[in-house]
Amino acid sequence: MRLVETHIVPPDAPRLRLSDYLPGQLQFITSRKGIKKAIKNGAVEVDGQIGHTGDWVNPGQHIKIYSPDLTPPRPLDMPIETIYEDDHLIAIHKPAGLAVSGNQYHTVNNAIQGQLSTGNAPDALPWPQAVHRLDAPTSGLLLLAKTHRSLVALGHIFAERQVHKTYQAIVCGLAKNKGSINTPIEDKEALTTYHKIKEARSLKCEWLSLLELHPHTGRTHQLRRHLASIGFPILGDKQYTPSNLPLLKQKGLFLCAVKLEFPHPIHKIPLKIEMSAPSKFEIMLQRSQNRWEKFNIEK
Repeated sequence: MRLVETHIVPPDAPRLRLSDYLPGQLQFITSRKGIKKAIKNGAVEVDGQIGHTGDWVNPGQHIKIYSPDLTPPRPLDMPIETIYEDDHLIAIHKPAGLAVSGNQYHTVNNAIQGQLSTGNAPDALPWPQAVHRLDAPTSGLLLLAKTHRSLVALGHIFAERQVHKTYQAIVCGLAKNKGSINTPIEDKEALTTYHKIKEARSLKCEWLSLLELHPHTGRTHQLRRHLASIGFPILGDKQYTPSNLPLLKQKGLFLCAVKLEFPHPIHKIPLKIEMSAPSKFEIMLQRSQNRWEKFNIEK
Protein backbone atom coordinates (compact mmCIF):
# COMPACT_ATOMS: atom_id res chain seq x y z
CA MET A 1 0.00 0.00 0.00
CA ARG A 2 1.02 3.61 -0.61
CA LEU A 3 1.33 6.20 2.17
CA VAL A 4 -1.00 9.12 1.40
CA GLU A 5 -1.35 11.08 4.67
CA THR A 6 0.16 11.40 8.13
CA HIS A 7 -1.34 12.96 11.24
CA ILE A 8 0.11 13.68 14.69
CA VAL A 9 -2.44 13.78 17.49
CA PRO A 10 -2.18 17.21 19.18
CA PRO A 11 -1.73 17.62 22.96
CA ASP A 12 -5.27 18.92 23.47
CA ALA A 13 -6.98 16.15 21.49
CA PRO A 14 -10.10 14.70 23.16
CA ARG A 15 -9.91 11.13 24.39
CA LEU A 16 -11.79 9.24 21.71
CA ARG A 17 -11.75 5.89 19.97
CA LEU A 18 -9.84 5.85 16.65
CA SER A 19 -12.97 5.62 14.49
CA ASP A 20 -14.53 8.55 16.37
CA TYR A 21 -11.42 10.73 16.39
CA LEU A 22 -10.40 10.60 12.71
CA PRO A 23 -13.53 12.10 11.07
CA GLY A 24 -12.72 15.75 10.40
CA GLN A 25 -8.98 15.26 10.93
CA LEU A 26 -8.01 13.93 7.50
CA GLN A 27 -7.97 15.19 3.91
CA PHE A 28 -7.62 11.84 2.17
CA ILE A 29 -10.70 10.29 3.82
CA THR A 30 -13.43 12.60 5.05
CA SER A 31 -16.46 10.41 5.75
CA ARG A 32 -16.96 8.30 8.85
CA LYS A 33 -17.92 5.35 6.66
CA GLY A 34 -14.73 5.69 4.62
CA ILE A 35 -12.59 5.87 7.75
CA LYS A 36 -14.16 2.75 9.25
CA LYS A 37 -13.60 0.91 5.96
CA ALA A 38 -9.94 1.99 5.86
CA ILE A 39 -9.40 0.83 9.45
CA LYS A 40 -11.10 -2.49 8.68
CA ASN A 41 -8.84 -2.96 5.62
CA GLY A 42 -5.68 -2.33 7.67
CA ALA A 43 -4.96 0.97 5.91
CA VAL A 44 -4.55 2.95 9.17
CA GLU A 45 -1.47 2.67 11.36
CA VAL A 46 -1.00 4.13 14.82
CA ASP A 47 2.63 4.37 15.98
CA GLY A 48 3.63 1.72 13.46
CA GLN A 49 0.88 -0.76 14.39
CA ILE A 50 -2.32 -1.53 12.51
CA GLY A 51 -5.13 0.51 14.08
CA HIS A 52 -8.50 -0.79 15.20
CA THR A 53 -11.78 1.08 15.53
CA GLY A 54 -11.86 0.68 19.30
CA ASP A 55 -8.29 1.85 20.00
CA TRP A 56 -8.01 4.88 22.25
CA VAL A 57 -6.25 7.87 20.69
CA ASN A 58 -3.57 9.59 22.79
CA PRO A 59 -1.70 12.90 22.32
CA GLY A 60 1.54 12.60 20.35
CA GLN A 61 0.60 9.45 18.45
CA HIS A 62 1.63 9.24 14.79
CA ILE A 63 -1.21 8.10 12.54
CA LYS A 64 -0.54 7.05 8.94
CA ILE A 65 -3.13 6.54 6.23
CA TYR A 66 -2.42 4.24 3.30
CA SER A 67 -4.08 3.78 -0.07
CA PRO A 68 -4.35 0.26 -1.50
CA ASP A 69 -2.32 -0.57 -4.59
CA LEU A 70 -4.80 -0.90 -7.45
CA THR A 71 -4.33 -2.74 -10.72
CA PRO A 72 -4.56 -0.13 -13.48
CA PRO A 73 -7.17 -0.62 -16.21
CA ARG A 74 -6.12 -2.03 -19.57
CA PRO A 75 -5.01 0.89 -21.79
CA LEU A 76 -7.19 1.80 -24.77
CA ASP A 77 -5.36 3.27 -27.76
CA MET A 78 -7.42 6.41 -28.29
CA PRO A 79 -6.05 9.97 -28.25
CA ILE A 80 -7.60 12.15 -25.53
CA GLU A 81 -7.39 15.94 -25.84
CA THR A 82 -6.65 17.92 -22.66
CA ILE A 83 -8.51 21.25 -22.53
CA TYR A 84 -7.32 22.41 -19.09
CA GLU A 85 -4.98 21.09 -16.40
CA ASP A 86 -3.51 22.23 -13.09
CA ASP A 87 -2.08 20.43 -10.06
CA HIS A 88 -5.52 19.31 -8.88
CA LEU A 89 -7.75 18.57 -11.86
CA ILE A 90 -7.89 17.93 -15.58
CA ALA A 91 -10.61 18.78 -18.09
CA ILE A 92 -10.61 16.64 -21.22
CA HIS A 93 -12.62 16.53 -24.42
CA LYS A 94 -14.51 13.24 -24.17
CA PRO A 95 -15.15 11.90 -27.67
CA ALA A 96 -18.67 10.91 -28.66
CA GLY A 97 -19.28 7.18 -28.34
CA LEU A 98 -16.89 6.69 -25.42
CA ALA A 99 -18.40 5.75 -22.05
CA VAL A 100 -16.92 7.39 -18.96
CA SER A 101 -16.61 4.09 -17.09
CA GLY A 102 -18.32 0.75 -16.73
CA ASN A 103 -17.87 -2.93 -17.40
CA GLN A 104 -16.60 -2.49 -20.94
CA TYR A 105 -13.32 -1.79 -22.68
CA HIS A 106 -14.10 1.45 -24.56
CA THR A 107 -14.14 3.84 -21.59
CA VAL A 108 -12.43 7.07 -20.60
CA ASN A 109 -10.93 5.20 -17.65
CA ASN A 110 -9.04 2.93 -20.04
CA ALA A 111 -8.26 5.59 -22.66
CA ILE A 112 -6.44 7.90 -20.22
CA GLN A 113 -4.00 5.21 -19.07
CA GLY A 114 -0.52 6.31 -20.15
CA GLN A 115 -1.83 9.66 -21.44
CA LEU A 116 -2.74 11.54 -18.25
CA SER A 117 -0.77 11.73 -15.01
CA THR A 118 -1.82 12.74 -11.49
CA GLY A 119 1.55 14.23 -10.52
CA ASN A 120 3.50 13.80 -7.30
CA ALA A 121 1.20 15.23 -4.62
CA PRO A 122 1.12 13.21 -1.37
CA ASP A 123 -2.53 12.31 -1.99
CA ALA A 124 -2.20 11.83 -5.75
CA LEU A 125 -4.66 9.29 -7.11
CA PRO A 126 -3.24 6.25 -8.97
CA TRP A 127 -4.76 7.73 -12.14
CA PRO A 128 -7.20 10.62 -12.78
CA GLN A 129 -10.80 9.89 -11.83
CA ALA A 130 -13.89 11.39 -13.44
CA VAL A 131 -16.02 13.39 -11.00
CA HIS A 132 -19.21 13.45 -13.11
CA ARG A 133 -20.64 11.71 -16.15
CA LEU A 134 -21.53 12.38 -19.75
CA ASP A 135 -23.73 10.00 -21.71
CA ALA A 136 -21.62 7.86 -24.03
CA PRO A 137 -23.11 9.47 -27.21
CA THR A 138 -22.44 13.00 -25.84
CA SER A 139 -19.10 14.68 -26.46
CA GLY A 140 -17.44 17.52 -24.60
CA LEU A 141 -15.89 18.63 -21.34
CA LEU A 142 -15.32 16.04 -18.65
CA LEU A 143 -13.63 16.84 -15.32
CA LEU A 144 -11.19 14.44 -13.68
CA ALA A 145 -9.57 14.79 -10.25
CA LYS A 146 -5.83 14.26 -9.82
CA THR A 147 -5.75 14.10 -6.00
CA HIS A 148 -8.00 12.63 -3.35
CA ARG A 149 -8.53 16.07 -1.86
CA SER A 150 -9.80 17.49 -5.15
CA LEU A 151 -11.90 14.37 -5.78
CA VAL A 152 -13.75 14.89 -2.50
CA ALA A 153 -14.08 18.66 -2.98
CA LEU A 154 -15.37 18.36 -6.55
CA GLY A 155 -17.87 15.77 -5.39
CA HIS A 156 -19.27 18.30 -2.91
CA ILE A 157 -19.30 21.06 -5.55
CA PHE A 158 -21.36 18.93 -7.94
CA ALA A 159 -23.66 17.71 -5.17
CA GLU A 160 -24.36 21.29 -4.10
CA ARG A 161 -25.12 22.31 -7.74
CA GLN A 162 -22.31 24.85 -7.86
CA VAL A 163 -21.34 23.74 -11.37
CA HIS A 164 -22.91 25.69 -14.23
CA LYS A 165 -22.94 23.61 -17.41
CA THR A 166 -23.41 24.82 -20.97
CA TYR A 167 -24.11 22.54 -23.93
CA GLN A 168 -24.69 23.05 -27.63
CA ALA A 169 -27.03 20.88 -29.67
CA ILE A 170 -28.55 20.77 -33.13
CA VAL A 171 -32.23 19.94 -32.98
CA CYS A 172 -34.81 19.12 -35.64
CA GLY A 173 -37.23 22.01 -36.13
CA LEU A 174 -37.35 25.79 -35.86
CA ALA A 175 -36.96 26.51 -32.15
CA LYS A 176 -37.93 29.78 -30.47
CA ASN A 177 -35.18 32.32 -29.82
CA LYS A 178 -35.18 31.35 -26.15
CA GLY A 179 -37.22 29.30 -23.75
CA SER A 180 -37.36 27.05 -20.71
CA ILE A 181 -38.54 23.49 -20.15
CA ASN A 182 -39.63 22.35 -16.68
CA THR A 183 -41.28 19.02 -17.43
CA PRO A 184 -40.58 16.62 -14.51
CA ILE A 185 -38.41 13.61 -15.26
CA GLU A 186 -39.25 10.39 -13.41
CA ASP A 187 -41.45 12.47 -11.06
CA LYS A 188 -38.53 14.71 -10.13
CA GLU A 189 -38.13 18.44 -10.70
CA ALA A 190 -36.18 19.24 -13.87
CA LEU A 191 -35.36 22.55 -15.51
CA THR A 192 -33.59 23.39 -18.77
CA THR A 193 -33.21 26.83 -20.32
CA TYR A 194 -32.00 27.53 -23.84
CA HIS A 195 -31.47 30.14 -26.51
CA LYS A 196 -31.04 29.75 -30.25
CA ILE A 197 -27.66 30.53 -31.80
CA LYS A 198 -28.56 30.02 -35.46
CA GLU A 199 -30.82 28.08 -37.77
CA ALA A 200 -30.65 26.39 -41.18
CA ARG A 201 -33.14 24.99 -43.64
CA SER A 202 -33.43 21.23 -43.97
CA LEU A 203 -34.91 18.95 -46.60
CA LYS A 204 -35.59 16.21 -44.05
CA CYS A 205 -37.10 18.14 -41.14
CA GLU A 206 -37.70 21.61 -42.69
CA TRP A 207 -35.46 23.39 -40.19
CA LEU A 208 -32.44 22.71 -38.00
CA SER A 209 -31.70 24.89 -34.95
CA LEU A 210 -28.39 25.24 -33.11
CA LEU A 211 -29.16 25.79 -29.43
CA GLU A 212 -27.17 26.71 -26.35
CA LEU A 213 -28.53 24.71 -23.42
CA HIS A 214 -28.30 25.17 -19.66
CA PRO A 215 -29.45 22.28 -17.47
CA HIS A 216 -30.31 23.57 -13.99
CA THR A 217 -30.89 20.07 -12.65
CA GLY A 218 -29.11 16.81 -13.39
CA ARG A 219 -31.68 14.21 -14.36
CA THR A 220 -30.88 11.21 -16.54
CA HIS A 221 -30.81 12.20 -20.24
CA GLN A 222 -32.36 15.51 -19.19
CA LEU A 223 -31.47 17.57 -22.26
CA ARG A 224 -32.38 14.82 -24.69
CA ARG A 225 -35.71 14.10 -23.00
CA HIS A 226 -36.64 17.73 -22.49
CA LEU A 227 -35.99 18.76 -26.07
CA ALA A 228 -37.84 15.74 -27.45
CA SER A 229 -40.79 16.56 -25.15
CA ILE A 230 -41.33 19.94 -26.84
CA GLY A 231 -40.97 18.55 -30.36
CA PHE A 232 -37.30 19.37 -30.99
CA PRO A 233 -35.34 16.11 -30.66
CA ILE A 234 -31.58 16.35 -30.85
CA LEU A 235 -30.22 15.33 -34.22
CA GLY A 236 -28.89 11.77 -34.12
CA ASP A 237 -30.69 10.78 -30.91
CA LYS A 238 -31.62 7.14 -31.43
CA GLN A 239 -33.55 6.87 -28.18
CA TYR A 240 -35.83 9.91 -28.19
CA THR A 241 -36.34 10.81 -31.86
CA PRO A 242 -39.83 10.03 -33.27
CA SER A 243 -39.86 7.47 -36.06
CA ASN A 244 -40.91 10.04 -38.67
CA LEU A 245 -37.75 12.16 -38.24
CA PRO A 246 -34.20 11.45 -39.51
CA LEU A 247 -31.65 9.84 -37.21
CA LEU A 248 -28.45 10.32 -39.23
CA LYS A 249 -27.08 7.21 -37.58
CA GLN A 250 -23.62 7.53 -39.07
CA LYS A 251 -23.13 11.09 -37.74
CA GLY A 252 -23.71 10.42 -34.04
CA LEU A 253 -25.49 12.60 -31.49
CA PHE A 254 -25.23 16.37 -32.03
CA LEU A 255 -24.87 17.25 -28.34
CA CYS A 256 -21.68 18.63 -26.79
CA ALA A 257 -20.74 19.98 -23.34
CA VAL A 258 -18.90 23.20 -24.20
CA LYS A 259 -18.49 25.10 -20.92
CA LEU A 260 -18.11 24.40 -17.19
CA GLU A 261 -18.09 27.14 -14.55
CA PHE A 262 -17.45 26.33 -10.89
CA PRO A 263 -15.32 27.34 -7.89
CA HIS A 264 -11.88 25.73 -7.97
CA PRO A 265 -11.93 22.80 -5.52
CA ILE A 266 -8.77 23.95 -3.73
CA HIS A 267 -8.24 27.66 -4.45
CA LYS A 268 -12.01 28.47 -4.38
CA ILE A 269 -11.60 31.08 -7.13
CA PRO A 270 -14.13 30.99 -10.02
CA LEU A 271 -12.96 28.78 -12.86
CA LYS A 272 -14.38 28.77 -16.40
CA ILE A 273 -13.36 26.07 -18.86
CA GLU A 274 -14.55 26.26 -22.47
CA MET A 275 -14.18 24.43 -25.76
CA SER A 276 -15.74 24.69 -29.20
CA ALA A 277 -18.38 22.30 -30.41
CA PRO A 278 -17.04 19.69 -32.87
CA SER A 279 -16.62 20.88 -36.46
CA LYS A 280 -19.36 18.48 -37.56
CA PHE A 281 -21.93 20.89 -36.04
CA GLU A 282 -21.14 23.75 -38.41
CA ILE A 283 -20.59 21.36 -41.33
CA MET A 284 -24.03 19.82 -40.78
CA LEU A 285 -25.78 23.20 -40.68
CA GLN A 286 -24.01 24.52 -43.78
CA ARG A 287 -24.52 21.30 -45.74
CA SER A 288 -28.19 21.18 -44.83
CA GLN A 289 -28.69 24.82 -45.92
CA ASN A 290 -26.82 24.27 -49.18
CA ARG A 291 -28.83 21.18 -50.06
CA TRP A 292 -32.10 22.95 -49.34
CA GLU A 293 -31.11 25.94 -51.50
CA LYS A 294 -29.96 23.70 -54.35
CA PHE A 295 -33.15 21.67 -54.29
CA ASN A 296 -35.37 24.75 -54.32
CA ILE A 297 -33.41 26.44 -57.11
CA GLU A 298 -33.67 23.34 -59.29
CA LYS A 299 -37.43 22.95 -58.78
